[in-house]
Amino acid sequence: MTQELLQDILLQVRKPARYLGNEWNVIRKDFLKAKVKFAICFPDLYEVGMSNLGLRIIYGLLNAQESVSCERVFLPDLDMLEILRARKIPLFSLESRMPLVEFDFIGFTLSYELDYTNILAMLDLSGIPLLASQRNLDFPLVIAGGSCVSNPEPLADFIDLFLIGEAEEALPEIIERYKEIQTTNHKPQTTKEEVLRELVKIEGVYVPSLYEVEYDSCAAVKKFSPKYPGVPPQVRKRIVKNLEQAYYPTNWLVPYVQIVHDRASIELMRGCPHRCNFCQARTIYHNLRLRSAQKVLELTKEVERLSGYEEFSFLSLSTSDYPFLNEVISSLKEKFQEQAIAISLPSLRPKAYLGDLAAALAKVRKTTLTFAPEAGSVKLRRQINKDFNMEEFYAAVFASYKAGWRAIKLYFIIGLPNEDYEDLDGILEIAQEVCRLRKEAVGRPAEVRLSICLFIPKPHTPFEREAMESQSRLRNKIIYLRRKMEYLPRAISLNFHNLESSLLEAVLSRGDRSLGSVLLEAYKRGCLLDAWPEYFKFDLWRAAFNQCNRSPDSYLKAKSSDEILPWQHIDLSA
Repeated sequence: MTQELLQDILLQVRKPARYLGNEWNVIRKDFLKAKVKFAICFPDLYEVGMSNLGLRIIYGLLNAQESVSCERVFLPDLDMLEILRARKIPLFSLESRMPLVEFDFIGFTLSYELDYTNILAMLDLSGIPLLASQRNLDFPLVIAGGSCVSNPEPLADFIDLFLIGEAEEALPEIIERYKEIQTTNHKPQTTKEEVLRELVKIEGVYVPSLYEVEYDSCAAVKKFSPKYPGVPPQVRKRIVKNLEQAYYPTNWLVPYVQIVHDRASIELMRGCPHRCNFCQARTIYHNLRLRSAQKVLELTKEVERLSGYEEFSFLSLSTSDYPFLNEVISSLKEKFQEQAIAISLPSLRPKAYLGDLAAALAKVRKTTLTFAPEAGSVKLRRQINKDFNMEEFYAAVFASYKAGWRAIKLYFIIGLPNEDYEDLDGILEIAQEVCRLRKEAVGRPAEVRLSICLFIPKPHTPFEREAMESQSRLRNKIIYLRRKMEYLPRAISLNFHNLESSLLEAVLSRGDRSLGSVLLEAYKRGCLLDAWPEYFKFDLWRAAFNQCNRSPDSYLKAKSSDEILPWQHIDLSA
């Protein structure tokens, strides 16, 4: 695409900075000289994709290899999308503005099931056949990774190969093997299947076209098996064994438009020491691996120096369990206080030291403290194996208020197995106490934000064979909590995840290959950007299921102990 054409288009769209590709610290390479050209694609808008740590890691990791050019591609917003379609302009990368069809690999980062039709839109905008079976080696190989591929089956019709697990070591191996195939295989009749049969030898690579699936009369999976000798019956996830030595981007890309998480992120550890029964992320990122305090401080100071960000988030699945957290915060306190840099800590557990930590954090620019009790009663917290000491929690909250904090965010789940309305009352009782404690500490009530999601029995969790609660029962519970909120202080706010989108997320996370036809039909009917409430159209999804003679409820019911699960061939043990 020429500069003149791009400028003409950008005058007609919202947030043109999404499509410029000239951010601070952007990496530009000679596209034509690269031996392997990799398009790292995020199937959502720019401001969501640029908040994804995995995308940033892959972007920097691949561009650190001399022979590889990795460029970014995001789903355009609807105004840009309409212009591209009307003018027949193929979707292009940000760095060199090359059409996707010119790349060797198109790599999708998948972090949310409601992005699946966005993948089809990006392929369609690129002039690339949507079905993997219709693509030969004249088209890029389409690869996908991320947390969603713990059950890759709903996308099996569209993706050539999935990378199960973490990418830092496996993705360079895939690219290196691909280069070897290019160099040593001079047969003009080489097929895509032959290339894929070579790549499937790499641990963590799953190629759905190399497996056969049989279904019984009830449309459940009856048999799943490899087509050829040498294709593994189970695909074992890849993990980075030494996080201390793993690649981490310090040339932090700084967008010129506000993104969803507009801050720099430092990963403290990967994995989680707890075993919450509902948590899929714990299984995906197990085993527990730590970065040293020295490494975290080095990365933080280097990212701050190269980016100028004024807020840092220290990431992990359970940040308060990072053993060097106090050391890190204390070491940064003076420097960040002078520069008015804020520190945010996601989803804390109550610990005895959090009071001191809150006091230290209060001396830098404050953000909201976040805790995740998950359930409103001791009974349910025991059932989900959530270690959350309420006495320590209230003590930590009180100490935070004394240190100057005003706002607390709390995460809960409703619809858990064996939940009753007393458990829901417990959620509001916790919120009231958290609000009251600030009045006791400083004379004014706290701002308490309740964020409530709906329980989804995700694959690879102890609850994977449980049923999801019915739509009507979940709606009644939401109505119940909203009505009870009328009697609570105004300082307490309540936000629910959308019921219909949560049901669709559950279906897509628990589905099998038969959902491929539903996804295709939903895309044809106009389902796009479903993660955005203003674009989500559940009636179109319902029509797509009906057209394909599939019932969403069949994916939400309980699964017997002898039933073959669609994701059973994916091994996330480590």
